[in-house]
Amino acid sequence: MLDRLSSSQEDLESEELQEDSQASGCTRISECTDRQIVKVTGTLRTVTLRPRAGVPALEAELFDGTAPLDVVWLGRRSIAGIEPGRKLIASGRIAMSHGRRVLFNPKYELRPLGKE
Repeated sequence: MLDRLSSSQEDLESEELQEDSQASGCTRISECTDRQIVKVTGTLRTVTLRPRAGVPALEAELFDGTAPLDVVWLGRRSIAGIEPGRKLIASGRIAMSHGRRVLFNPKYELRPLGKE
């Protein structure tokens, strides 16, 4: 109890996200390696439209309490429900780009609103 009172809000949210990851049978993002097929879950921190090689690309940062993961949908300008603060489960093959983990065009499942 005392630990929870002395912990920052970010630490508490990270612990909650890690528990969600374990409960859903997903891999922790910090444990993902290059070219590995994974299923991860977390909360979208940011969502931006950033063209890649002249093609529109919707990019989002997924955070599970252990590490961030860039999720990129090529050829998309927007996707309904993909917004900051939304929880989702994504699966696909991890790639490393400039030292960061990236998941291109993943299969995804939006988590219901109101469970937070």
